[in-house]
Amino acid sequence: MGFLGKSNDPSREKADEAQMSMESPQPGDLPALTSTTERKLMAKVDWHVVPFLCIMYLLAFLDRVNISNAAALGMEDDLGIAEGTKYNTALTIFFIPYIIFEIPSNILLKKLRPHVWLSMCMFLFGVVTICQGLVTNWGGLMTTRWFLGMFETGMFPGCFYLLGMWYKRSEAQKRFSFFFSSTSLAGAFGGLLASGLGKMDGVRNLAGWRWVFIIEGLITAVVAIILFFFLPDFPEEAKWLTDEERNYMRAKLAQDSGEAGDDTHMGWREVLDVFKDYKIFIAGLAYFGQVVTAYGYAYFAPTIIKSYGYGQIQTQLYSIPPWATAFVFSMCIAYLSDKFRHRFAFTIIPMLISMAGFGILLNVHNNRDVQYGALFLVTSGCYSAMPVVVCWFAMNLGGHRRRSVGTAWQIGFGNIGGIISTYSFLAKDKVNHYHTGFSIGVSFLAFSCACCCVYFAALWHQNQKKAEVLASGDPIHLDEDQKALGDLATKFRYAY
Repeated sequence: MGFLGKSNDPSREKADEAQMSMESPQPGDLPALTSTTERKLMAKVDWHVVPFLCIMYLLAFLDRVNISNAAALGMEDDLGIAEGTKYNTALTIFFIPYIIFEIPSNILLKKLRPHVWLSMCMFLFGVVTICQGLVTNWGGLMTTRWFLGMFETGMFPGCFYLLGMWYKRSEAQKRFSFFFSSTSLAGAFGGLLASGLGKMDGVRNLAGWRWVFIIEGLITAVVAIILFFFLPDFPEEAKWLTDEERNYMRAKLAQDSGEAGDDTHMGWREVLDVFKDYKIFIAGLAYFGQVVTAYGYAYFAPTIIKSYGYGQIQTQLYSIPPWATAFVFSMCIAYLSDKFRHRFAFTIIPMLISMAGFGILLNVHNNRDVQYGALFLVTSGCYSAMPVVVCWFAMNLGGHRRRSVGTAWQIGFGNIGGIISTYSFLAKDKVNHYHTGFSIGVSFLAFSCACCCVYFAALWHQNQKKAEVLASGDPIHLDEDQKALGDLATKFRYAY
């Protein structure tokens, strides 16, 4: 991490050695732990942070994409939206408020504290999901999808922001990927649950697809109330840490990414200042390409699988294995990424795997076993690359201000891709084996791949410039305020 390559310039080597010393502090540089060990402390942090965020986001993603399960169970026919693009428009409207309110949500997360803001949003989108199961026409569906997007807006960027404030860069990827893999588990769990709830068709005179929304929304609302008491706050606010543990965590994280700047003012001028960094836009575009593919599969997987000739319940069950495989593969990629302390290659390799899956789907049309097998490649590749892209960017942002705004921007802008994905697989394209949808998926993966290459080059260039400044020994840069500048400080090295 932070490796810039060898140089024949002695002053450059001296600066690099000084920087590496700063990035890899000796144990004695940290406050002493007398009542525990670092390993036990990090285990304690993991148990208090990761599981609850995973449960929350699993239910959030489930409530977001369960409309695809409902569609396979007859929702479109019951609401009269089977023809044309009304179903696709209902998917699209979710993303409008979801994109608009990303950054304001992260600012409120900081002001109101995570356990309050996140649990409140979760309860509200759980209630909206219940209402979605009671709609009787397209207008009602559009209304509930709008509010679902508005209340879910803070989940993804808020959780990544919060996770990023608890871990060093070398520790983060396994946690980020495990959290993000909640989407894979939600896809698998959603198919399993929908196959069971679909059998409730006729109970209380309600169609099976309505029970999918009602039961899953009810579970979400109840769990939200419980999580209010368990969701973590930021390290400087966590009551379950002792003073000794809190001081150790703050010192440890400051050595890795600079001072958190928890007391930094978060006005509109400070927010806009973040956008002076061109890398912000590159990262947003990289995630944008990923989202088109990810949501294209998440929203239309049951539709695609059903086109292979499976029945309603079979379709739900066959949707489970690709998601489960994606979870396992994602954790393997995360483990290797943290082990080698490298991100770039672990964004490119999974994307190439996913592109191979799309290549099969574009060319094989008369062998459903091969087509179904290609879905494993698509999900495993795409849903492994996405958390690495987000973690790579988030952990290269220093301090509360830049991390909260930067992650919200990346995810908010990236979710514009969700709008494209909702029109990728149209009902009329079934006759040509969804060639358009698969072409869109592979194209945007290639675009994301190119953006990751540009982002890598930008980080390398910035690190080179910082090394030159350090080598010059200019006291103006060496004594700068790390808390105010975050990752823009000269002593901060970007990770590849």
